[in-house]
Amino acid sequence: MRTQVAVIGAGPAGLLLSYLLHLEGIDAVVLETRDREYVRQRVRAGVCEQPTVELLREIGLGARLDVEGLPHEGFSLRFDRADHRIALTELTGKSITVYGQQEIVKDLIDAHEARGLPVEFEVSGVELSGVDTEHPVVRYRDADGVAHTLECDVIAGCDGFHGVSRPSIPDSVLKTFTRDYPFAWLGVLARTPPSDEELIYAHHERGFALHSMRSPEITRLYLQVDPAEDLANWSDDRIWSELTTRLAVDGDFVLREGPILDKGITPMRSFVAEPMRHGRLFLAGDAAHIVPPTGAKGMNLAVADVRVLSRALKALLKGDPAPAESYSDTCLRRVWRAEHFSWFMTTMLHTDPDADGFARRLQLSQLRYTASSRAAATSLAENYVGLPFA
Repeated sequence: MRTQVAVIGAGPAGLLLSYLLHLEGIDAVVLETRDREYVRQRVRAGVCEQPTVELLREIGLGARLDVEGLPHEGFSLRFDRADHRIALTELTGKSITVYGQQEIVKDLIDAHEARGLPVEFEVSGVELSGVDTEHPVVRYRDADGVAHTLECDVIAGCDGFHGVSRPSIPDSVLKTFTRDYPFAWLGVLARTPPSDEELIYAHHERGFALHSMRSPEITRLYLQVDPAEDLANWSDDRIWSELTTRLAVDGDFVLREGPILDKGITPMRSFVAEPMRHGRLFLAGDAAHIVPPTGAKGMNLAVADVRVLSRALKALLKGDPAPAESYSDTCLRRVWRAEHFSWFMTTMLHTDPDADGFARRLQLSQLRYTASSRAAATSLAENYVGLPFA
């Protein structure tokens, strides 16, 4: 078997890259270890930056997003039992759209199937070789266990933090930077209308809470918990009680409760691997970097990566190596900006169990300054809606 680009991973990064390459007339094969329905249904991020939305519209994948997506022109920082609105559109002229990552993945899978673009699910034993040559190879077994050798010009590693792509780069080449946080998120998906029209980021002495949504009927909510917390300790009643406490505000806000459809605990970390390229192997998305979800940057960074990568690969395959050589540096400038913003939002809003009184008062001071200063609010809003693509 032969293709121009072997794409490892059928998440938003891999599928979007494959589709962008297709639009440029470049052949690609996507390999994914999970089954098709799992990939279509797994719940992930839900905030799309304005540049992400504009790109999806530009390539003809914005129809369902425009019908079902929820545009937001602001969100609330909630502390001191009061809401402090960050007016995104007023401050920046831009907005964000709530549209689940799994919905984008569904749109991309449907687009691949409509055009007959190859996506192989349930593959196993994926191995990369020759990545430092001009003719790398991917070996794998298909869903029936049949062994395949896929020859290609380029490999795009879009297979996430635990995938095989990043470990295929020698330790002598790769530098990694990690920050682990002393808290995790307990996330729940509930069948109930959202309790507010916009997202609420709440700072509370018992821990952070987030009120979000996926549709007019489905609410997404999060609670800060200890990373070692056992999910079995959190009954539905306890979750609703804790959310009610942390989201409490002076006024008429009432948290709407409903059946919890899904819940899980996610640890929080910051991670960056440099460089994002070795030979003919290019990393994109979570394979190269992880951000804590507080800044809503993970999926949007993946989109930004593959936008740069698709253009770099087009040039490379036509004989111009310069964009490919600068791919890592170009992406990392945006990655580190997003890492800083995500760290800023995380440390400003979460309750650090090891922080002393001095640190907690500094944290509250930062919240009050951000909510009261137009300059500070504008900086937050500018980063939140998404900086322009490189």
